[in-house]
Amino acid sequence: MSRLVNCSKYQKELPGLEKQPIPGAQGEKIFAEVSEKAWLEWQALQTMLINEKHLSLIDPETRKYLLAQMWRFFKNEDVDQPEGYTPAQDG
Repeated sequence: MSRLVNCSKYQKELPGLEKQPIPGAQGEKIFAEVSEKAWLEWQALQTMLINEKHLSLIDPETRKYLLAQMWRFFKNEDVDQPEGYTPAQDG
């Protein structure tokens, strides 16, 4: 049986990640508070941001920006979107 977490994004219990996705305190917090579904959705958005904004992960400012966007995403706050991006409609 998979581990359940009270997902900060969806505000309900959902299957959690199998292991910390990143090392350290941030990874521990993600592991404890973020569902696998929300993490996978964030990874897709993060990839779009990196590609569309031509971000370099070698730049410490880029990593700080992505970390801030990630927590905004998990808290259901406004996050940057790639230019011209329209999310898919449910249904």
